[in-house]
Amino acid sequence: MNPTDVPAQLQATFEAQREAYDREDFPTWDVRRDRLLRLRRLLEDNEPAFEAAIAADFGRRPRLETQIAEFFPALAEIKGALRHGKQWMKPRRVWVSKWFLPARAEILPRPVGVVGIIVPWNYPVFLSIGPMVGALVAGNRVMAKLSEYTPAFGELFQRLVAQTFRPDEVSVVLGGPDVAAAFSALPFDHLLFTGSTPIGRKVMAAAAENLTPVTLELGGKSPTVVAPGYSIERAATRILAGKLLNAGQTCIAPDYVLLPRERMQSFVAAARTQARRMYPRGLASDDYTSIINPRQYGRLVGYLDEAAARGVRVEPLFEGAQRDDAAHRLAPALLLEPPHATAVMREEIFGPLLPLLAYDRVEEAIGFINAQPRPLALYWFDDDRARTERALRRTHAGGVCVNETLVHVAQEELPFGGIGPSGMGHYHGRWGFETFSKLKPIFRQSRLNGMGLFMPPYGRHVETLLRLMKRF
Repeated sequence: MNPTDVPAQLQATFEAQREAYDREDFPTWDVRRDRLLRLRRLLEDNEPAFEAAIAADFGRRPRLETQIAEFFPALAEIKGALRHGKQWMKPRRVWVSKWFLPARAEILPRPVGVVGIIVPWNYPVFLSIGPMVGALVAGNRVMAKLSEYTPAFGELFQRLVAQTFRPDEVSVVLGGPDVAAAFSALPFDHLLFTGSTPIGRKVMAAAAENLTPVTLELGGKSPTVVAPGYSIERAATRILAGKLLNAGQTCIAPDYVLLPRERMQSFVAAARTQARRMYPRGLASDDYTSIINPRQYGRLVGYLDEAAARGVRVEPLFEGAQRDDAAHRLAPALLLEPPHATAVMREEIFGPLLPLLAYDRVEEAIGFINAQPRPLALYWFDDDRARTERALRRTHAGGVCVNETLVHVAQEELPFGGIGPSGMGHYHGRWGFETFSKLKPIFRQSRLNGMGLFMPPYGRHVETLLRLMKRF
């Protein structure tokens, strides 16, 4: 695409979708169901091709990891929408105040129009399909901008979408930052962005020019707390599973761990045992994912080198080679008590590096979390239910797992989203349907009603009625 043609081509696609929406602004369930079924067939019929494309983009990513982290939740999202969408789109009766009876009230979920989705590179299937399902079951048209860091997937997905949907139903856009900027500036009826907090600010600023509502799924530094008395072995098993999925290139990956001071060395040993159990061949393990590209790899190596230069103790988790520059593969490592000024403590890590921080009292750990920008996820490992409940009420996070990591994102009945610097808005399941709908409130007046009692000229009877209403 010629850069000078980007805005015009995007505008043409947007206008075609808007015109199609205007012709069919409240699709029937049969129409919405057909679109969802086509999307499901697109995924199911092309799984091997998608797996190969994603592996090519990363350099190495195990097929089963793509199945677990992408296809399973994406297909579950479609199946949930097919199972419940017809009910979601029905008007919902709600109560009216007793003073307005016998009037009636209801909420009518209405499609908003054309939805824009900006997809990151780390989970290109799930983070394309998930929001797309919410937009389609709500009756909208969709334009999706894919990351330039996953070109093989992007080209395949664009081609398959073009074979499956009319351009005025669903359209996939490819390109770099110039295309993303032009895409963000379109007057969408809703725009969902998944990515970093700095880019999220730019997307929100562009959307503000059109007063486009936004859902921002950002990232940040998701904390993990191991409480006193909790099994270090169990904690290490689940924390490493969450951290090393996709080599840590996950927006909700544990970003740092807060541990009782006296249990720091026990955690290091347990984490090393677990990492070698999961990946017995270390950096050569076929089940271990590569860093997406040399740029991200260089960023992570820079974090490691800076920490080492500052005297931070670095504990490798694999035996043997720790880096493969040519294949941009980086072994996981623990960083013990890095200073706050280091990059691994300032920036979202998005890789297989895990800082460990010691605390002496649980209140210190909670205070540390609350002193940081609000995170996308919080992971709390504790057998004390009362202490856990206190911690959940005293901390902010977009989502929480207790004695687990990551899997809250796969729960259809839970909204997924951030708070503050980690994002705004939410989707998944019914929450996605509602995000991409206008929940239109409707009041239906009865032929017999008392509204005439409150019309001018006001008299003593109005004062009497108001006093009565205030009492009851």
